[in-house]
Amino acid sequence: MIGENQSGELSIVAAAFVTSQKILIVGFMGTGKSTVARELARKLNCAAVDLDEWITRDENRSPRQIIESDGEAAFRILETRALRKVFEEPTLRIIAAGGGAWTMAENRRLAQQQGAFSVWLDAPFAQCWERIRADETRPLARTREAAERLYAERRPIYELADARIVVSPNESAEDVASAIVYKISQRMTKTADDK
Repeated sequence: MIGENQSGELSIVAAAFVTSQKILIVGFMGTGKSTVARELARKLNCAAVDLDEWITRDENRSPRQIIESDGEAAFRILETRALRKVFEEPTLRIIAAGGGAWTMAENRRLAQQQGAFSVWLDAPFAQCWERIRADETRPLARTREAAERLYAERRPIYELADARIVVSPNESAEDVASAIVYKISQRMTKTADDK
């Protein structure tokens, strides 16, 4: 596997990086952020959190319920507050952000201030749409047209992440998590070479 030695152990460089920095997984809805975060946490033997699940627990309402009753702007305020709390939790290393979290400048600033390594999971729209249309909990993408418009609007903002991982339909969460570990190793090697 990429980023691992022949016995399957995580490279020392990547392990050292993960013990000191958080990894924020961003990307459009349906890219597999939550599943990849859990797999990456398993692979790195650390804790992961899904930001939407955190919000649901804190607010006793799902993101969909909040958006439908209070509006998207109110949800984004709660999302930023939740992200701030998650960054303060020392045991949480891997964070799966909601699809719109990275589009908020305040959230990107928070990630930068916390020294988080942001990873954009970049999947083709058709792949995302297959997952979105099967999930009625996504209030901002009720039609293909609305989802496609949002996808196009958000892509330039996702590009601001520290790393981009292209996700294809054939890849497993383990494959994607290994690609993230490889990106971390590359970044650490480059940082060490620059010193």
